[in-house]
Amino acid sequence: MSVTLIAILMLLAVIIFFFLGHPLAFVLGGVGTIFGFFVMGPTFFNTFMDRIFVGIMGNFTLVTITLFIFMGNLLTISGIADRLFESLRYFLGPIRGGLGVAVLAVCIMLAACIGIVGAAVVTVGLLTGPMLLRYGYQKELTMGMIAAGGTLGLMIPPSIMLVVMGDQAGLPVSNVLAAAIVPGFSLAILYMAYVRIRCGLHPELGPPIPAEEIALMPFSERLMDFIIYSLLPLALIVGVMGAIFFGFASPTQAAGIGASLAFVLVLLYRRFTWEEFKACLYQTAKASTMVLIIMVGASCFTGIFLGMGGGTAVVETLTSLGLSKWGLYFVMMILLVILGCFIDWVGLIFLTFPIFLPIARLMGFDMVWFVIMIAMYLQISFLAPPFGYALFYLAGMKIEGINWGHIYRGVLPFLILQLIGLMIFTSFPDLVLFVPTVLYG
Repeated sequence: MSVTLIAILMLLAVIIFFFLGHPLAFVLGGVGTIFGFFVMGPTFFNTFMDRIFVGIMGNFTLVTITLFIFMGNLLTISGIADRLFESLRYFLGPIRGGLGVAVLAVCIMLAACIGIVGAAVVTVGLLTGPMLLRYGYQKELTMGMIAAGGTLGLMIPPSIMLVVMGDQAGLPVSNVLAAAIVPGFSLAILYMAYVRIRCGLHPELGPPIPAEEIALMPFSERLMDFIIYSLLPLALIVGVMGAIFFGFASPTQAAGIGASLAFVLVLLYRRFTWEEFKACLYQTAKASTMVLIIMVGASCFTGIFLGMGGGTAVVETLTSLGLSKWGLYFVMMILLVILGCFIDWVGLIFLTFPIFLPIARLMGFDMVWFVIMIAMYLQISFLAPPFGYALFYLAGMKIEGINWGHIYRGVLPFLILQLIGLMIFTSFPDLVLFVPTVLYG
């Protein structure tokens, strides 16, 4: 049986079993095990175990994932999101679209603190969605802001996805995180500018808060809440990322320091209870296990797939299409967006990196830039109708008066903004590489 045929059969098996509703980790691991046993024989188990114990369990960088998840969960129970939104609501509420800008500001903070799309979308949605609707914000604009803002966690450091990407690409994690700063914050600024301009032109979409309500909260109280619930977490994030960028600590060490300081913030904010702490530990263990079990299954699949020459066959097939450098680039990125609507980013990274990265190197792309562009295209897959993950998170909250039509129509303008960002950073790669170049030369 030819290598190309085996590769096609393995990919078809993954697609069939996945769409039958089986968990991705067990689909990848099961398909890898079956094909490995019948094609390579019992010796394939040695390859499987080596990839688990050496490639995953022995990879100290992956401890960063658990520690950043733990830090994010601690900051969630600290209550920074609701108190920060409350203070920003009174600061920005008097202007048209001000509440929308406040929502996106909270999303930026949560992106830096949590870094998990589902948690950010649900947290912001439950906290701000009903309030925005009560103040008369358009339903579509409200849903679009929450969905787009929630996905910023993929791009704004310290993103768990970028940590995994840097590790799997064999790149310094610090370089990848540094390269994400300009694209991540640029998208956030684009979202804010869009909301402010659109509500400024059409006040009925995002009306200001009545002046009499603003007067209920003294300015000094607003300012104190803003300082306590924005500057302290911001100092934590800047400190953690600064330690990584300037070489004072490895990503794993910095994540450990960040988790410790996040626990101190929970104590300072007087939000510590044993029940919340146990729930925090449980959620951390649950999320970390989900990521790692997908890594194990995907590692089994890719180990067998590449070991049998499947990766080489796919690379040769793509490069033989006669497409230009940029033609191959867009083929790979479009495939990522399509697959990203169905497959979790963890599995997708393990599936595509062994195939796409050799092609990118062959075509002469800068690898740090290429990884960041993959992250941006995956961010699109979270918003792309009809199957984007963020859309299902929103629908699952069942906010009163919201249907699928409001969600789909709401995300379209933000998808356009993402495409504008992609065009800019594809045309000017130096913008992506600016921060790592300044830091590391």
